[in-house]
Amino acid sequence: MMQLGFVSAILPDLPLEDVLTFAAQSGYACVEVMCWPVGKAERRYAGVTHIDVMNFKKEDAARVQESTAKTGVSISGLGYYPNPLTPDGDESRAYVDHIKRVIRASSMLGIGVMNTFVGRDWTKTVDENWPRFKKIWPGLIKYAEDQGVRVGIENCPMSFTRDEWPGGKNLAHSPAIWRRMFEEIPSRNFGLNYDPSHMVLQHMDYLRAIREFAPRFVHVHAKDARIDTDKLNDVGVFAFPNQFHTPKLPGLGDVKWGKFFSVLADAGYRGPVCVEVEDRSYEGSLEFRKESLRQSQRYLRQFWPAV
Repeated sequence: MMQLGFVSAILPDLPLEDVLTFAAQSGYACVEVMCWPVGKAERRYAGVTHIDVMNFKKEDAARVQESTAKTGVSISGLGYYPNPLTPDGDESRAYVDHIKRVIRASSMLGIGVMNTFVGRDWTKTVDENWPRFKKIWPGLIKYAEDQGVRVGIENCPMSFTRDEWPGGKNLAHSPAIWRRMFEEIPSRNFGLNYDPSHMVLQHMDYLRAIREFAPRFVHVHAKDARIDTDKLNDVGVFAFPNQFHTPKLPGLGDVKWGKFFSVLADAGYRGPVCVEVEDRSYEGSLEFRKESLRQSQRYLRQFWPAV
């Protein structure tokens, strides 16, 4: 049975145990826990540290496991979403090193899932990025294999604003590229953290992708998106996406969630589905953000019998 959870990035002001306690009180079974390095966020929803993996030890793992046992809420995966293919070599190395730390912590905790981005030099084509993908990612996946951890690559294009233009900062945004990635690295420890809202942005069929790639799904995000047609008709598809695309809570955008869960279940997926809140309408206060998670839980629980 699929497990309903949420991404902890929306509750940066709460310590981990409080996040897990809130999840239990709100009817969630799991949480994807953010593990950014402690410090200043580089973008919205980044820089959140609910588990600091920098010098993660057995006693740290024991404390986290105590919290999950106490609350009855599991951790669906550890999340860290940088750009390891950035053209800045020092920056790239720092990201790769931290991805390894998160993978190791996931192994120590017995979770076995780590979610991230492939990354991209946004000024170059897919083909021009491929040599660096081949240089960095086979080693990372081999490390994950050795640690018994599956890596879920989110399909977000990371192409929303001027600084991400034109290519975006994550290669893994389409089925054609996923096929190429998995041909290059066939390891079963290399998979997807699938989010249908990113297919809505790209005007792509999010159900077709499930039918082909569900066996590669390590994790799933439940985020909605609304395409504002009047704005799109005004600025066109070559405008920055934030001019016509708005992230929303599940049920408030263009994803047909009944069909989504029907196809997801038929495809045999039985893992976590975590609400990712990036809806600015609910960001005014901690209570608004908590309510966004309660509302999402009430809406989504209708689509399967146990949460």
